[in-house]
Amino acid sequence: MPKNKKEQKPIGTVTHFYGNLSVAIVKFSKKVEVGTKVHFKGATTDLEEAIKSMQYDHKGIASAKKGQEVGIKVDGKVREGDLVYLLA
Repeated sequence: MPKNKKEQKPIGTVTHFYGNLSVAIVKFSKKVEVGTKVHFKGATTDLEEAIKSMQYDHKGIASAKKGQEVGIKVDGKVREGDLVYLLA
């Protein structure tokens, strides 16, 4: 159940997770910047954190464009198919 009254819409989906690197590959449906607080939610995933770093094509970037797949360093384990929500 989302914290706010209206239903939250996901802003991205995890397409891959590299456990040895703790990096999630996320395809975003809107522009997202480093520092944005996000919530990874799935069947067994429930992780909230701020985006500390993003990479595209193995280069650091400050923001991801709509439709872009980027690598994000995460503190926990996420899984393919997990949804990413924006935290207020």
